[in-house]
Amino acid sequence: MTTLWIFVNIRAISCRVKNFLTRDQSMLTTERKALIQQVLRRDGRLIAKTFSHELGVSEDTIRRDLRELASEGLLQRVHGGALPASPATADFAARQVSGVSAKARLGRVAARLIQPGQIVFIDGGTTNVQVARHLPLDLEATIVTHSPSIAVELANHPLVDVELIGGRILKHSVVAVGAASAEAISRIRVDMFFIGVTGLHPDTGATTGDSEEAAIKRLVAAQSAETIVLATADKLGAASPYKIVPLTDISTLVTENEISDDILKPFTSNSITIVKS
Repeated sequence: MTTLWIFVNIRAISCRVKNFLTRDQSMLTTERKALIQQVLRRDGRLIAKTFSHELGVSEDTIRRDLRELASEGLLQRVHGGALPASPATADFAARQVSGVSAKARLGRVAARLIQPGQIVFIDGGTTNVQVARHLPLDLEATIVTHSPSIAVELANHPLVDVELIGGRILKHSVVAVGAASAEAISRIRVDMFFIGVTGLHPDTGATTGDSEEAAIKRLVAAQSAETIVLATADKLGAASPYKIVPLTDISTLVTENEISDDILKPFTSNSITIVKS
C-alpha cells in the first residue's frame, strides 16, 4: 500500500511540474511575441540574430516565433528578420469604408499634380479612386487605368479621355491583371503613374500582396516618367510579400499632414518629394 501510495504521488507531482513548465513556456512565448511586435513598432524592423542574443534564446526559437506571427498576419518575414506587416490588405469592400476622410484629403491634393494635356495612369485602390473623384471637371487629359472603379468615376468628366485596360479581374483590388493587361500596358508611355501600394518601407520599397498585381505595377512604373505614391499613415513603414519598386524609383509621396518628419526622413533621404495633405 505504501509503495503504491508513493508511486501515485510521484506521478501526480510529475504531472503538476510538467503542467507548470508548459504554462511557463507558453507565457514566455507570449511575452517574446509581444516584445517582437513592440520592437517592430518602435524600430520598424527586427534582426533575428541580434534579438535572440539580447533575449538569451536560440535564433531558431525567434525564427519560430516570427513564422507563427507571420502566419497570423502580424508581421512580414524578410531575410534575417521581420518588418511590420501592412494592415492595408483587407478586402476591397472593407477598404472602401476605412479611413475615407484621410484618403479623400490625399486624393484632393494628388489630383492637383495632374496638368492639362498629360497622359496619366491611375492604378486601382480605394485611395486612388479619390484622385479620380477630385479631378476638376474642366481638366483636359488622358487617363489610362486597369481599374473599372476609376473608369466609372471619370464618366462625368467631359474633357477626360479614358483608356481602360482589360484582362482578368483581380477581385481583391478590382483591377485587370494577366498577359492581356501586360501587353496593352507595354505599348503605352505615360507622364505620371499614381501607384497603389499596401506598404512602403525603406528596406523593401513599395510592396503589395499579390504577385501578378506587383508585376503589372512594375511594368507601368517602367513606362512612366514619374511614379507617385499616395500613402496613409498605416502604410508607411509597413511591408507586404511582393516587391514592386525600390524607393529610388518613386518620385513623389503624398501623405497625411500629421505624419512626423522622423517617420518621413528615410523617404526624403531617397530624394522623394513629400507632399502633405
